[in-house]
Amino acid sequence: MSQFSQILALLESQGTVRPKDLTQRGLSRHALRPLMESGKVLRVARGLYMLAEADVTENASLVEASLRVPHAVVCLLSALRFHELGTQNPHQVWLAIDRKARRPAAGQLPLRFMRFSGQALSEGVETHEIQGVPVRIYCAAKTVADCFKFRNKTGLDVALEALREGWRGRCFTMDELWGYAKIDRVSNVIRPYLEALD
Repeated sequence: MSQFSQILALLESQGTVRPKDLTQRGLSRHALRPLMESGKVLRVARGLYMLAEADVTENASLVEASLRVPHAVVCLLSALRFHELGTQNPHQVWLAIDRKARRPAAGQLPLRFMRFSGQALSEGVETHEIQGVPVRIYCAAKTVADCFKFRNKTGLDVALEALREGWRGRCFTMDELWGYAKIDRVSNVIRPYLEALD
């Protein structure tokens, strides 16, 4: 089986590949160029390739962000968009990183980093596979609580819209939301809005 065939088979099974995925399997990263020139492979982002006939999802930017900053978690407006809560369509990918972590270098993809620590960083993380890449994203309840915590950055109207839509769509229980509100230390802020839902 030629290198080209092996790369195409890998793309078929994984969805996306990075050059280091090829070198780990003993394949040459330089074989990507002729495949791109022939129109069989597309470069969808810096260091990220997929089959030309494959569907590029609206979550492709989340995949690229996850590959660039693997320890980060998709949060706030980007997580709302992923969970289809509200009308937000951010032009940046919002990522949560540790309060003490070094800020990753900026690239072509616009990223917005938010500093989290302790349980606020580690709780409520779900891993979703998008285009064959595991992407860490906060669950819907944690995302709504985070929107109340960072209401000065996202806007209270965004938090309220997410709360109403998430509750109507049964994306979380009251107990789940209350638990994350306590972790985020916004239980007093969110209480009157929760009472209005009952």
